[in-house]
Amino acid sequence: MRAINANKTKILNDPIYGFTNISDALIFDLIEHPFFQRLRRISQLGLTYLVYPGANHTRFHHALGAMHLMQKAISTLKSKGNEITFDEEQAVLIAILLHDVGHGPFSHALEHSIVSGISHENISMLIMDKLNDEFKGKLSLAIKIFRNEYSKAFLHQLISSQLDVDRLDYLKRDSFYSGVSEGIINSDRIISMLNVSNGNLVVDAKAIYSIEKFIIARRLMYWQVYLHKTVLSAEFNMVEALKRAKKLVKNGVDIFSTSALREFLQNNHSLEDFNINPKLLGLFCQLDDIDIMSSIKEWAQHSDTVLSVLSKNIIERKLLKIELQDNKFDTLYVNKIKEKAEKIFGIDSENCSHLVFTNQIENEAYNPKKDKINLLFKDGRIIDIAKAADQLNISVLGKTVTKHFLCYPKDCII
Repeated sequence: MRAINANKTKILNDPIYGFTNISDALIFDLIEHPFFQRLRRISQLGLTYLVYPGANHTRFHHALGAMHLMQKAISTLKSKGNEITFDEEQAVLIAILLHDVGHGPFSHALEHSIVSGISHENISMLIMDKLNDEFKGKLSLAIKIFRNEYSKAFLHQLISSQLDVDRLDYLKRDSFYSGVSEGIINSDRIISMLNVSNGNLVVDAKAIYSIEKFIIARRLMYWQVYLHKTVLSAEFNMVEALKRAKKLVKNGVDIFSTSALREFLQNNHSLEDFNINPKLLGLFCQLDDIDIMSSIKEWAQHSDTVLSVLSKNIIERKLLKIELQDNKFDTLYVNKIKEKAEKIFGIDSENCSHLVFTNQIENEAYNPKKDKINLLFKDGRIIDIAKAADQLNISVLGKTVTKHFLCYPKDCII
C-alpha cells in the first residue's frame, strides 16, 4: 500500500488551457501512482505522428486536460443552482481522470490486438477497482458514477455521452498537436452553456451554433486525422505485425519481446482471465509504446519475411499502399495483387494475408438514436440538436458513413 500524502497543491502548465490547478490530495496521489504515470508512455493518437509530425502527445496530457474541463463544467453547473456535493465533485473528477487509464500501447490502434475482445473501458474498470482497494474505498463513488450506477445521471453524462468533456478535450488537443485547424471548437462557450434538466445534462439553446460546430468538427477530425488513409495504413500494418508475431510464437518460433509483451503474445486472455488472475492486470500495466517499438525494431531483422517486412515498414515509414472506396473491392482485383505479392516475397497465400488485406471503417459524428444532445429553451422545451439545428446537415451527419479499404505493398501495384 502506497502512503497517501496530504495538503498538496500543484499548478500545471497545459499548452491548451494555460495554468491549471490540482488542489485535491487524493487526486494528486492518483496522478502520482504508477498506473497513471504509465499514460506518459501511451500515445494519444497511435501512429498519427507518421502523418502529422507534431501529434506526439499522450494519454497523460489528455486525462489531465479532461479533468480541467470537468472542473469548469462542475463550477458552471453549481453556479446555476444544481446541487453537487464535495464528495460528488471529487468523485467525478477522479472518474474522468481515470477514464482512459486502461488504454494499452498506441491507444485505439492496438486496442484489440494485444488483448482480443477486451476494451480499454474494461481494463480501466479493473484498474479503478484495484486502486480502490489500495486507497481503502475512496474511489467507490467515482466507480459508481463511471459505471452509470449513481442516481445523478448528468455526472456520468459529463464523462461519457455525445457531449462529454472527454470529447471536448480530445478534439481541441488533437487539433492543436496535429495542426489540423478544422478540429478547433469553443469548449469554454459550450461548458458555460451546460445545465441540468430532469436529472440529465442539457445545453442552453443559445449555444446551438457552438454545438453544430462541435459536431461538424468531430466529423472532419475523423476523416482528416483519426481515419486519415495513411494513418490507417500504418496502424493496420502494426496490427498485422502483432498478428504475425503471435502466430510465430504459437508455432514455437523464437522472437524478441519484453517479458510483459511475451505473456500476451503467447496467450489469448479473456476478461474472465483478468478477473481470475490478478497478476495479468499487473503485467498489462507494464506495457506501453516502448514495449511495442523496441520489439518491432528487433523484428525488422527477423528471418521470417512477413514479420520483417511489416516491421521495417513502420521503422522506415515505408507504409503499405492503401486504396479507399465506397463499395467492397473486387475479389479478382484483390487476388491479382495477392498473386503478385506471393511471387515477390516468396510466400504462400496464407502468409500473404498479412501483407494484402481488406477491411472497412465507419464515421458517425452524431447518433440521434443514442444519448442525445438536448437543447434547453427558455420556455422549458427540450429538443434534440438534430431537430433544432438550422443546418440540415446536422441530421445528415447522424448517418453512418462506411468506406472500404485495401492495403498492399507498393511493389505489388498493378
